[in-house]
Amino acid sequence: MDVESSLATGAPEVVLAAGLLVLLLVGAFQGDRAADGISWGGVLLLVAAAVPLFDQEPARTLAWGGLYVADALSRYLKLLVFAGAAAALLVAMPALRRQAIARFEYPLLVLFATLGMALMVSAHDLLTLYLGLELMSLSCYVLAAFDRCDARSSEAGLKYFALGALASGVLLYGVSLVYGFVGATGFDAIAQAVRGEGRSLGVVAGLALVLAGLAFKISAVPFHMWTPDVYQGAPTPVTAFLATAAKVAAFGLLLRVVVGAFGALAADWRQIVVFLSLASMALGAVGAIGQTNAKRLMAYSAITHMGFALIGLAPGTAQGAQAVLLYLTVYLVMTFGAFLCLLSLVGPDGAAREELADLAGLARTRPGLAAALAIFMLSLAGLPPLFGFMPKLAVFAAAVEAGLWPLAVAGVLATVVAAFYYLRVVKLLYFDPPAGVGSAQVDEGVAPILMLAAASFSSPLGFLLLGPLSAAGQAAARALF
Repeated sequence: MDVESSLATGAPEVVLAAGLLVLLLVGAFQGDRAADGISWGGVLLLVAAAVPLFDQEPARTLAWGGLYVADALSRYLKLLVFAGAAAALLVAMPALRRQAIARFEYPLLVLFATLGMALMVSAHDLLTLYLGLELMSLSCYVLAAFDRCDARSSEAGLKYFALGALASGVLLYGVSLVYGFVGATGFDAIAQAVRGEGRSLGVVAGLALVLAGLAFKISAVPFHMWTPDVYQGAPTPVTAFLATAAKVAAFGLLLRVVVGAFGALAADWRQIVVFLSLASMALGAVGAIGQTNAKRLMAYSAITHMGFALIGLAPGTAQGAQAVLLYLTVYLVMTFGAFLCLLSLVGPDGAAREELADLAGLARTRPGLAAALAIFMLSLAGLPPLFGFMPKLAVFAAAVEAGLWPLAVAGVLATVVAAFYYLRVVKLLYFDPPAGVGSAQVDEGVAPILMLAAASFSSPLGFLLLGPLSAAGQAAARALF
């Protein structure tokens, strides 16, 4: 494929990269006074980057010498990532301004990370995989330490960087092993070699290391150790971005690697995925019980939910891939909605409040905010008739259909345990005496609209979108098989 055709196929990334350079120049010349303008410019840029996705053919198209693929799966995941990044930009500036850290670098870093995520979900080669992953990771390291005056934020950035660098080294070593034993880095070439030559110990070892590096990015146990500290220490808008768009992109990449490139080694990688799933569900569900900080609670919630999503990945079937995509979609909305509620939680002095005790009696001082947070918590718990029940049912059904019913049973048990700490939040909201928090009105801009939309999606109204989401997810999953 020539350069012109490659530019057309990779139009979302081309538009995003070109616009980023323009916004970077604006920030360099205008400074922090252009922060709001760059944020809105970033949102418009993400919309412009998403437009070519609707014009792309659903058929699989390779570009840039086979390093890049555009298909229904990449389109689905990019729309999720762009939506999550745009929402993160829309709600960030008011919160950052309250903390006196509203600088123009924030939207630029979010856009750089989003560009890396777009490359990740369209990766068709181990080198493209690494390029996109590092572009996302380096941006996220800086975002985690964005509040330079807060020791917790600096600590979060340092821990994230140190452990992330270790995970990247492990992943890169795995890539080198795969290349050494296969002689290629392209996904098609790897898949063909694995099918033709059969199981090779070196390739399996390389695959295990690649999975370890990717498991770090989705916070799967035992590669989760950074998650609670980074979620708590990073500014809340950054945490919301890391917990939503970054998780979706990393899991989408994991899906493409194990099913697309190493599908013939399903018997090998399934054992690793099942272990990651069981460990994540167990530790996430139990570890959250003793938490007193809301953001740390959401960190363990993310670990648990990645374990649930891995249940759908374990079968290695089209039904399982479709269930994973539905899970990622609903998880993104529910989690972002919960962080929107935390962004709106302030004390009478205008300072942010993050402790669970600060939620006590919120239904009496901010009933609308309490109702929205209760919907998100109950939906994250997977309680019917809320929409969060549906993706869990889908991944459990996929596991049972593939004969992995013990894994599905473990998921049900983990759901019961995890329901405790979600219900505890609802109990704090409605049955405890007020803690004097939330009296200040801080719902600026589009945050109330996004919160209402997310709460509606997480409620039983979300089932109205089940048909279109299932159809889009089915088409995206078929792109892998």
